[in-house]
Amino acid sequence: MEQTGILVVDDDKEIAELVEIHLAADGFRVWKAYNAKDGLRLLETEKIKLAILDIMMPGTDGIELCQRIREKSNIPIIMLSARSSDLDKILGLGNGADDYVSKPFNPLELTARVKSQLRRYVNLNPGAVKQDAEREVSVRNLTMNRETRAVISYGREVKLTPIEFDILYLLASNPGKVFSTDEIFERVWNEKMYEANNTVMVHIRRLREKIEMDPKNAEIIKTVWGVGYRIEK
Repeated sequence: MEQTGILVVDDDKEIAELVEIHLAADGFRVWKAYNAKDGLRLLETEKIKLAILDIMMPGTDGIELCQRIREKSNIPIIMLSARSSDLDKILGLGNGADDYVSKPFNPLELTARVKSQLRRYVNLNPGAVKQDAEREVSVRNLTMNRETRAVISYGREVKLTPIEFDILYLLASNPGKVFSTDEIFERVWNEKMYEANNTVMVHIRRLREKIEMDPKNAEIIKTVWGVGYRIEK
């Protein structure tokens, strides 16, 4: 059976090797790079299914590398950072990352995050959609096709990351239902939330910037204060 390829880009060789040891122990094929240039080359030459990127790297940092990957690929991206500030998280998630892990991290937690992202990516691949699943949803000036992953908002096509699509599709396919941030995280990431964080909130903010006519006065994704988010019927 072919091993799933994971790319790790981190200028700290000890961290990269630690990640490789734990992922390899779970059967993954790990490709390491210590700068963005070599990381991009591996993405072009090897079968990479998920990327783990360090934010703080000399030259082209992880944020810019994430943006460049998103120009060509929708593979899951997990960001690593020695800093735990919300700004880092917002920058990473806002530029196309799917998840964020702060250093120092528990290697077992990182492995669990990798498996979760791969499950979500594979399960929501168009080829894996159930035959009886509703493929197209239209609500509130928004149309989404689960099979083609196409999104039309106010008559214009919108490009979303895989996580953004999954969150929006969850809300759009359940109009009127309010989802808490914990529920959204558990439904989209297919796991319990590890700790209280603003990961979902950051993605919602990014979604509004992409699909709303006026993000500050959202007409599609409504906030239900103290409860969560919904798309009205």
